[in-house]
Amino acid sequence: MTGFRPVCPIAEVAVGTSRRVVVDGVPIAVVNTDEGVFAIEDRCSHADVALSEGDVDGCTIECWLHGSAFDLRTGVPLSLPATVPVTVYPARVVGDGMTAVVEIDPTPTTVPAAAGRQIEES
Repeated sequence: MTGFRPVCPIAEVAVGTSRRVVVDGVPIAVVNTDEGVFAIEDRCSHADVALSEGDVDGCTIECWLHGSAFDLRTGVPLSLPATVPVTVYPARVVGDGMTAVVEIDPTPTTVPAAAGRQIEES
């Protein structure tokens, strides 16, 4: 099934933080930034740990284990040791104020084929 689904109140995800949700059995990190709300696979492509437990800086999230940063818009790794992108999902906020809800479409956004080559191993 595709289409946007409510996953949590926006009040549960402060700006500069993330929260893990599960949609159709897939763990997804909901990340609230000054630039908007993003949804990214909640699994580092390098070490298979939860990205939702990492630090948010602008439109990036950093894996807490080895420090790989990922672009929240594309899933592309911006630093080593990760070299493989993670899946991103369409996200939006519906409503206003304390009743606003984050919705995610569990259909993955396509990652550009060249994205995995942005970071090359030495």
